[in-house]
Amino acid sequence: MQVGIYQTDPVLLDVKANLADVIEKIHAAKAEGVELVLFPELSLTGYFVRERYHEVALRMDSKEIQQLAKATKGTAAVVGFIEESQAMNFYNSALVAVDGQILFAYRKLNLPNYGVFEERKIFSGGKHVRVFRLKGLTIAPFICNDLWHPSLPYLGITQKADIFLTLFNSSRGSMGTEFSNIESWNIINRFYSRVFGVYNLCANRVGCELFEDRRSSSAGTDGAQGPAEGVELDDNPFRFWGGSEIVNPFGQAIVTAALFDPDAIFAKISRDLIRTKRIVLPYLRNDDPYFTHRELERILYKKPVARKHVS
Repeated sequence: MQVGIYQTDPVLLDVKANLADVIEKIHAAKAEGVELVLFPELSLTGYFVRERYHEVALRMDSKEIQQLAKATKGTAAVVGFIEESQAMNFYNSALVAVDGQILFAYRKLNLPNYGVFEERKIFSGGKHVRVFRLKGLTIAPFICNDLWHPSLPYLGITQKADIFLTLFNSSRGSMGTEFSNIESWNIINRFYSRVFGVYNLCANRVGCELFEDRRSSSAGTDGAQGPAEGVELDDNPFRFWGGSEIVNPFGQAIVTAALFDPDAIFAKISRDLIRTKRIVLPYLRNDDPYFTHRELERILYKKPVARKHVS
């Protein structure tokens, strides 16, 4: 299966422009024979939407989502956006559309609410780890902080996932100077591929959003957010670094996108290579999710372990 990732630089709070760009790229990928194309987290809105999140949210029956789904006729796409539910809850979601049809929206489960991150203030958390089938392979999408909680990828594996889709928005300085986001994501992306024997398609974005400037009174009354006076984009610690990559089941990057610039990368997914990895390094051969379930019940509900007494 031919897959691709578009490493984009979305315009903050401009759904119309971002949607047009995503649809154009889906058509371009389809013309090149790409059967699954992935976009970063919040591709249709940008990241630091803050109190204006509801202005750029889309319902699953909105015309924009319908246009996006229609563009996938003949291919498949996974695109990050802000979803508004019928109950008027808001989610950091990833739309999964295949051959012109909407399958579902995966909702981010672990919402960060520390440092510069304020997602839990505005978004509701998802409730399920979802998978879908495409070209005979099982695919599990995840969004950013979900991959920092190992129980969630494991739940994808218990549903026989062959491919992980990792949509994220990682900026250079969001965790401070003592911590390298680039290094950490490189480790995470390869770890799950190597241990679980899956391909991992990892889509990060690029561009700058001046978070500190957005919190000041220097923003224009129309809400437009340009660089503060005297601030160069390269000095902005909230510059998204890109570096999207496609990692094979042995934990090796097949192809890596540019740092800090928009890019597109493509690769061929081989079911045979997944099979080879699971034969050579069968880490999960004896995994027992029922054991995990029993232990969780014991730990969470303090159920005693049944013991047999032999006289």
